[in-house]
Parts: sequence; structure tokens; C-alpha cells
Amino acid sequence: MVRGFVGRCPHCGTGRVFGRFLKVRPDCDACGLEFAHHRADDLPPYIVIFIVGHIVGYFLLDSEMNYDVPLWFQLTFWPLVTLAGSLALLQPVKGAVVGLQYALGMHGFATLPLPRTSEVPQGGGTQHGPGDGRAAERAPA
Repeated sequence: MVRGFVGRCPHCGTGRVFGRFLKVRPDCDACGLEFAHHRADDLPPYIVIFIVGHIVGYFLLDSEMNYDVPLWFQLTFWPLVTLAGSLALLQPVKGAVVGLQYALGMHGFATLPLPRTSEVPQGGGTQHGPGDGRAAERAPA
């Protein structure tokens, strides 16, 4: 989740999750993990509203109860803080949700990507070793 929060691939940590501000890339350019099947949907905005609403609400009530702040300041400052906080947290929270889905193996993240190699395996490529991602193709012993 931390890798997703900082905008990196949850699998390798080097590739980028986002191509644009909130547009998740189809796959990782470093390891090949597919992101196209993620389902972040409405969870990131709900989390951002929860976090920003509690922080701004606390400081708004604190300034209203303890200080004599003019109404024009309250009506201009707090909406701007809310907007800035929401825009600042939306992409990291969405990346963390994609990382959470990866960590839990949800929505197609259960299958890891095959390594990107251009080499042909020795021996004609008919033998498969353990951990090469093709255990289902081998005949049972």
C-alpha cells in the first residue's frame, strides 16, 4: 500500500501506477504487472472525504469557538483548504487502494506477471523449472 501511496508499482516498486493525474496505466513499464483490472471505483473519494472532512471540520470548529474570525475569511479560507487537501490526497489514496487490492489478490491481481525476458530457454524450451509461472502446464508426478 505504501508503494501505491507514493505512485509506484505495488509489485516491483520501480514502475509508475499513474499515467495522468487519476488515470491508472494499463500495466507497469518495469515488471509488466497489469493494472487494467483494478477496481478502485468510489473508495478513494470516500476515504479522502473522511480524512479531509475530519481535519478541516476540527480546525473550522476550533477557530470558530476560540477566535473571532470574520465570516468572509471563514467562507473563503476553508473551502480552499478543503479543495487543496482533497486534490493533494486523491491520487495517493487511489494508489494505496490499488496497492491494497494487489496485496489482497483482488480483481485479477492473484496472478503475478511473467518475467520479461527476450532469451530463449536452453533445451528447446520444453522443460519448465519450479517458480517459472508455468506449474499448471507440467504433468503431475
